[in-house]
Amino acid sequence: MNLYKIGKALCSIILFPMYRINIVGKKNIPAEGPVIICSNHISNLDPPVVGITSSRNIYFLAKEELFKNPVIGGILKKVHAFPIKRGMRDRNALRKGLDILKDGHALGLFPEGTRQKNGEIGKGLAGAGFFALRSEASIVPCAIIGPYQKFKKLKVVYGEPIDMTEYREQKASAQVVTDRIMEEIRQLHKIHQ
Repeated sequence: MNLYKIGKALCSIILFPMYRINIVGKKNIPAEGPVIICSNHISNLDPPVVGITSSRNIYFLAKEELFKNPVIGGILKKVHAFPIKRGMRDRNALRKGLDILKDGHALGLFPEGTRQKNGEIGKGLAGAGFFALRSEASIVPCAIIGPYQKFKKLKVVYGEPIDMTEYREQKASAQVVTDRIMEEIRQLHKIHQ
């Protein structure tokens, strides 16, 4: 059994009962082929929560600083995370993300780039739009509706894939596409609160 499966099992055992996680729309995640799951970001626990509630194994981008600790960095690599430099265009991370999608895997993104501790949904960075436009991946919006409080319900909502055909044909900007993705996340959050 690999470390990803072990990690997913352990996180499930701990997090599902602790936060009484309720999943909505899991069937909206395509069973195969490239997919980008884009979620709002309210806690450091968001990546494992998206990981355990998704039907797919997910590769996550994580801030480069986390990989500087050899123990944490080693674990992150084994659970399909890879580093990105924040605040600058990181060509290696972009290439790695596109390769993951080209190989038909799932990529997990938090377009806001940082946690919104007030629970509001912030503005997304253009990176999500870049991956959406440069790949043939399905784009699945995800809303995590918190807060994370022990034994209070946490909801994870997966929306229907966003049709990117028009944006790809019109060669829309990455920011325009990210804005559309964030709007879908906001709508899921609003409807399911």
